[in-house]
Amino acid sequence: MKKLVALALTSVLATSAFAFPVKPITLVVPFPPGPTDTVTRQLAEAMRKAMPGATFVVENTSGAGGTIGANRVARADADGHTLLVWHIGMASTANLYRKLPFKALDDFTYLGMINEVPMTLIGSPKLPANTYKEFEAYVRSNGGKLNMAHAGIGAASHLCGLMWQSAMGLKEGMTTIPFTGTGPALNALLGGQVDLMCDQTTNTSGQIEAKSVKAFAVTTSKRLSDNALLKDLPTLQESGLKGFDLTIWHGLYAPKGTPAAVSKQLNTALQAALKDPEFIAKQKALGAVVVTDKRVTNEGHKAFVADQIKKLGPVIDAAGQFAD
Repeated sequence: MKKLVALALTSVLATSAFAFPVKPITLVVPFPPGPTDTVTRQLAEAMRKAMPGATFVVENTSGAGGTIGANRVARADADGHTLLVWHIGMASTANLYRKLPFKALDDFTYLGMINEVPMTLIGSPKLPANTYKEFEAYVRSNGGKLNMAHAGIGAASHLCGLMWQSAMGLKEGMTTIPFTGTGPALNALLGGQVDLMCDQTTNTSGQIEAKSVKAFAVTTSKRLSDNALLKDLPTLQESGLKGFDLTIWHGLYAPKGTPAAVSKQLNTALQAALKDPEFIAKQKALGAVVVTDKRVTNEGHKAFVADQIKKLGPVIDAAGQFAD
């Protein structure tokens, strides 16, 4: 029945003028409430303004590092009424999971990229180090005794931790400890049960400002000079990890087979939303940067994700941390 509905819609679009949307558009967030949920709700409001009369509904379908929600969208009717907002997990899970019920580059219609969010390397207040150089020396001397928290397989914090440890080339690897989300992981860090974590500025800025954690570095290629709180933190690249550049991005996706006319209308609304001053201001307040380059197009974003899959593969393979 679902395929018949999709085929019928495709036929209508191919032969005549059409009305879209004809029902609420559901934006699926593959995580519990948190940074991606916040980004999605802000995007929904901006896209609603760009599509007068349209209704956007945000639904959280969490579990398995975002793959349950992603699979829900991959298997949904290809009529443009069920969309996915997902972060870098669209690229990383292709390497992190031995088996996935979908293929990142084959089972979605790419609508465009939304934003990029810097990451910060933070440590427990109990650590003796106060600068990144002191921290690195401490890690190299005590790596086998330290542990690093993350919010679960496939989470942004998990990926960042893997990339940082790989770039460090530690002889004795740390113990990585998965939690059921960012909140529990941060609480363990605050309480000194774990030693360090790497996570998005959307999650860490408040703790850094309150001085309840120690901030050592940012993961971007350049310092965050326009961020009053983080502008003095060095980059990992300038601290000796050449080529280290990681941001957590979000993109918008529809099921494979979504009619081109619907895809075009959604992409037009997305690009209008990304130019909305209110949306831009809200994103900046989160520490995120709205994307303005060719990655906001269908083809540009898909090419970017394909490149990210190739880039992340060797790092994840070397770490040997996979999920079934």
